[in-house]
Amino acid sequence: MAAVSGLLRRPLEQVSGLLRRRFHRTAPAALQVTVREAINQGMDEELERDEKVFLLGEEVAQYDGAYKVSRGLWKKYGDKRIIDTPISEMGFAGIAVGAAMAGLRPICEFMTFNFSMQAIDQVINSAAKTYYMSGGLQPVPIVFRGPNGASAGVAAQHSQCFAAWYGHCPGLKVVSPWNSEDAKGLIKSAIRDNNPVVMLENELMYGVPFEFPSEAQSKDFLIPIGKAKIERQGTHVTVVSHSRPVGHCLEAATVLSKEGIECEVINMRTIRPMDIETIEASVIKTNHLVTVEGGWPQFGVGAEICARIMEGPAFNFLDAPAVRVTGADVPMPYAKILEDNSVPQVKDIIFAIKKTLNI
Repeated sequence: MAAVSGLLRRPLEQVSGLLRRRFHRTAPAALQVTVREAINQGMDEELERDEKVFLLGEEVAQYDGAYKVSRGLWKKYGDKRIIDTPISEMGFAGIAVGAAMAGLRPICEFMTFNFSMQAIDQVINSAAKTYYMSGGLQPVPIVFRGPNGASAGVAAQHSQCFAAWYGHCPGLKVVSPWNSEDAKGLIKSAIRDNNPVVMLENELMYGVPFEFPSEAQSKDFLIPIGKAKIERQGTHVTVVSHSRPVGHCLEAATVLSKEGIECEVINMRTIRPMDIETIEASVIKTNHLVTVEGGWPQFGVGAEICARIMEGPAFNFLDAPAVRVTGADVPMPYAKILEDNSVPQVKDIIFAIKKTLNI
């Protein structure tokens, strides 16, 4: 009672301020999760959910993965479900495809997708085509995953983007996450899918933390394969990208918004099947299109988007030609200054957007 009477004797402004300080609770900080942790969490949940799921690849078990993506899984699930393989991509990819045909759900990790070229016969001829060639009798539920695209300082043989390579092939689904939410939702959907799925990650994104929404923390969280996400609403130009360049596009959009240019940034998430409907709806609204990717320009993902827009209903809404921002049409140089000029930078995206807007 004494405390209450003390409050009553104070001016109303002091009382209200005191109560606010006494009873106000700051909102908890949003959970930050790296892309590496998100993929690990997604695989862990699916390994726990379904005993048919297993992981194999080079150094995935006792070493916790070359990039520590499988950290802790070997200790939790043991040798039968987290399997170290020899340095033989064709061999262990073939084992994984055979296991999928026999009813298991393998996750086949390539230390980098550049090494998947050693196993591309297994990925395309054995995994992608079998369901069709068996008349729908033999599904191949397998995930091929690992880092894709340019890293840093690893030169021409270790810096290629395989989005266009695998996106070209019927029978495969191809996903390309950007942030932690993408990574967890897509790896879980890929593992549960009855078709072979290629998941193209990015080495430079593994250690990047992102805000992790509460729904993504659920064990039931899935991101549908074949559905893009609008990361930023805008009215002047549609900017479409996947993987690491999505972040560059958002940076460019932030810079341009200070000049009165509002960019609508679309994170593709899935390369095949491509969510062209979301892109078309955005182009119809903005009347301009810029595509951004780290891969080479010829027959690339951006080239496919531009062709699909030209062939579809959104073409008549374009006020200017679509513009592509891509990696340079050269093998990746080793020298850092040349490497930086061989992959899209924020300044390149800003230049392309101003070009299509004729600014």
